[in-house]
Amino acid sequence: MSDTSSLRDLLLARLPGSGLSAEEQALLCDLLPAAQPRSGRRSGTVYMRSITASGWRGIGPAATVRLNPGPGLTLVAGRNGSGKSSFAEAAEMALTGDNFRWQGRTQVWKKGWRNLHEHSSPEIAVELDFDAGSDGEGAKEPVTVRRIWHGEGLEESSTLVEEAGQPTGEAVHDVIDAEQLSLYRPFLPYTQLGAVINGPLTTLHDEISRILGLELLSDTDAAARARAKTLTDAESAAKALTATVVQELSEVDDPRAKRAITALSGRSPDLDAVRALLQGRGAADEAHLARLRRLAGLELPDRPLIAKAVTRLRSAAAVADDARHGSAEDARQLIKLLDAALEHRRRHPGASDCPVCGSTDLLDRSWAERTRTQVERLQAEAAEAETAHRELVNAVREVHDLMRPAPAWLPAEEPSLAALWRDLVACRTVRDPCELADRAEHAEAVLGDACGQVREDALRRVTAQDGRWQPVAARLSAWLGQAEAAQAAKPARKQVRAVRDWVRALTDELRDARFKPFADQSGQIWRLLCERSSVSLGAIGLTGVGPQRQVSLPVSVDDADAPAFGVMSQGELHSLALSLFIPRATHQDSPFGFLVIDDPVQSMDPEKVDGLAKVLDLYAQHRQVVVFTHDTRLEEAIQRLGLRATVLRVSRQTDSVVHVASVSDPVSQALAEARAIALDPHLPPEVADRVLPSMCRLALEAAYQDTARRTLREAGVGQRDIQERVSRPGPLTGLAAVAMGMRGKEGREVLDAVARDHGPWARELIQGLNQASHQAPATPIGDRLALVDRTKRLAKEVLAR
Repeated sequence: MSDTSSLRDLLLARLPGSGLSAEEQALLCDLLPAAQPRSGRRSGTVYMRSITASGWRGIGPAATVRLNPGPGLTLVAGRNGSGKSSFAEAAEMALTGDNFRWQGRTQVWKKGWRNLHEHSSPEIAVELDFDAGSDGEGAKEPVTVRRIWHGEGLEESSTLVEEAGQPTGEAVHDVIDAEQLSLYRPFLPYTQLGAVINGPLTTLHDEISRILGLELLSDTDAAARARAKTLTDAESAAKALTATVVQELSEVDDPRAKRAITALSGRSPDLDAVRALLQGRGAADEAHLARLRRLAGLELPDRPLIAKAVTRLRSAAAVADDARHGSAEDARQLIKLLDAALEHRRRHPGASDCPVCGSTDLLDRSWAERTRTQVERLQAEAAEAETAHRELVNAVREVHDLMRPAPAWLPAEEPSLAALWRDLVACRTVRDPCELADRAEHAEAVLGDACGQVREDALRRVTAQDGRWQPVAARLSAWLGQAEAAQAAKPARKQVRAVRDWVRALTDELRDARFKPFADQSGQIWRLLCERSSVSLGAIGLTGVGPQRQVSLPVSVDDADAPAFGVMSQGELHSLALSLFIPRATHQDSPFGFLVIDDPVQSMDPEKVDGLAKVLDLYAQHRQVVVFTHDTRLEEAIQRLGLRATVLRVSRQTDSVVHVASVSDPVSQALAEARAIALDPHLPPEVADRVLPSMCRLALEAAYQDTARRTLREAGVGQRDIQERVSRPGPLTGLAAVAMGMRGKEGREVLDAVARDHGPWARELIQGLNQASHQAPATPIGDRLALVDRTKRLAKEVLAR
């Protein structure tokens, strides 16, 4: 029932038919808490075999409470200060690492945890049995959880897990699942009785919901509630910031601010308009700002680069002009002529006459050598001239390339500046180097000065306006982020609301189905505890979700509705706390087969004590119920009602020496004392014959008292009347008459009924014991052990009625 994974599977299986959209289903899956792995590797129902303590609270040297590891009721009784509660707190501390009585308390409450008389290190231990049940594995080796202190502080301790006397290396949470220990905590100290009902009802609601296995749904709803709050906060923050930003914008003399106010002032803010403003994409009233930004960022002609290119052009022009007007050009022509003469001589090696002028012996070998030297010199001069020409061409091209056109937007926004720029571009048509150099230099100077002035003026004007705009632009940007989040939150909030509605409906359905057995169980406990109370408790319920969740406790007094905590006595409040605690601690999914309750009797009247005894007996049928009490009324109630219980008595001697002893029931105790008298060889016969009948009569009286209480209770007699009738002095036959339901009958009629029920020997036994108890027997008893055995036989039959 409390299996979170099965609830997760159930929830996911219902999603397709839930009516939620795909987005809402995805949101729900996102809100589901992650599955938590469980600790506690051991399986089986856990019972306690013993509780041991030394140097702890009221216990000095080591003392042990030994328990039967299985269902049954054990009463650990002792006066206040005997150390009984120290055992209960030791068990709680050993397994949980804490005590409820210290939770929320100041440090002063924790200072008395060490025993004053024991100087060795404090130590507590709980021996546990893990009953495998019907899994076929059989009983398992007992496990001991031992906590040892190594310092003065309560937190300075270490825990050992032992098996067969040897450490296993496990931690406590390896033995007992911490989540289950928190969920089904089987310890109820007296201080928690008030806390169960005096604490917030939301806390009690959550604890019960966890037992019902609904914590996954409550955690999912809490996550959805937190998500919804985040979304709502985003919308609220955006609305609150809007008024502030509008006020700040109204104080700025800037057309963008006016535009922003318009965008923010509508019923639904125009986020697109705000984005455009922040990105510099202004509308018509921002056109001039955009123009100023473009002019402020206008890229000027590169004056140093143009000056360098003009200088290069002028130098190249001068060098080329020198080459053109010198001998270099003539040299190229002469080279052609001389190369032709040399070629003629090469083709006619024997001829030395000049074919042009007819001179004889002119083109000889000597002439050829001189001519070749002259050609080489002339070729060098021609190469220099060619280089100068190429440099001039490159210099012209460079200047032309630097005469770049104006930006396309400039003619429309600054015509005069565009005209100057056209003059610069016109230089690209000039071919004469010197003219090009002069015009380019002049055009750049005029344009550069004009551009610098325009750009400086535009930058100044933009800076002036941006100085006022930027702070509010930053605020507007922050507002835009929150407004976008708020805009996205609206559909998301609707999705969260749909998810919460569906989860709530599923919670109500499962809660009603799963809580009914719990509520029925609480109601049964209340009726047993407060059988004769004028306060009636109706059907307990879990109501509400979120902050409105609580436990419904419908109470009426004499059929009139009343507030629970206002009309209940302290005993009734404690009964209510038990009614809520026990079903939780004994839930069917709990691995703990034991329940430890400390001092539950306080503030209860006798009838509620009887009711408590019945409740404890009811749960002891399938749980190991261990009750620590200093109030003898619970022990008496158990005896009066004929309930089965093991009674242990705790006593404390000097120096915190604590003893735990088993106490028999009154019948067994009286019979044991009678047998001891019958077997005592040193007791004078006349004394034994005088005392033994009285001890046997006491055993029968205890048996008839126990049966009489049960008979009267079944007849609907109140506890006070029962106590008065069974404790009233009188003959044994009078008590027997009450036990057998023979009210008003006396003497012989009662003895005859005894004879009919048990045989004539029983009548003779009662007559003989009555006579011997009031006067010395006329004759010796004879076989004393036979008298004890007959008494035991009759007592056993009386108790079995």
